[in-house]
Amino acid sequence: MNQPRIRPDLTGDERTQLTGWLDLQRSILLWKCEGLSDADAHRALIPTSPLMTMAGLIAHMRWVENTWFEVMFLGRPADGPQFDADDDDADMRVDGIPMAQLVEEYRAQCEISNEIIAAHPLEHVGAQLPRYRASHASLRWMLVHMVEETARHVGHADLLRELLDGQRGYY
Repeated sequence: MNQPRIRPDLTGDERTQLTGWLDLQRSILLWKCEGLSDADAHRALIPTSPLMTMAGLIAHMRWVENTWFEVMFLGRPADGPQFDADDDDADMRVDGIPMAQLVEEYRAQCEISNEIIAAHPLEHVGAQLPRYRASHASLRWMLVHMVEETARHVGHADLLRELLDGQRGYY
């Protein structure tokens, strides 16, 4: 596991801090995925949460990035699996999708998110979609939320990875 993990500058401005902490959490999540076989990445370890696999987690985070930055912030169409009204967990249903593909899709989505973040002031308010109250939040709020959301799921990945093969480590 040697995904680079870099903390933001200790005296950086607000944007540098927010994007730096988000990028750090993203890199830790990717680090937790390194070296996993497809079988292990898709292996369910928690009987009460069978979709909580490393593969399901990375797919979920790809769609979380899409939701917050493309849909809630820019107002792009809400057409990913996370918007399936009949299945709250559709974004974690990844049977048969190789882990390498899921990781690449996550990386690509993070790049899109970073481009959106870089192009707007932190004070800019989201798309203000009538259906989604959170789309009325500022980019700053969304960034703070994404640091929290990503870090929370990094904790899940910590536990899953240790259960899978004993690999441990935070930084």
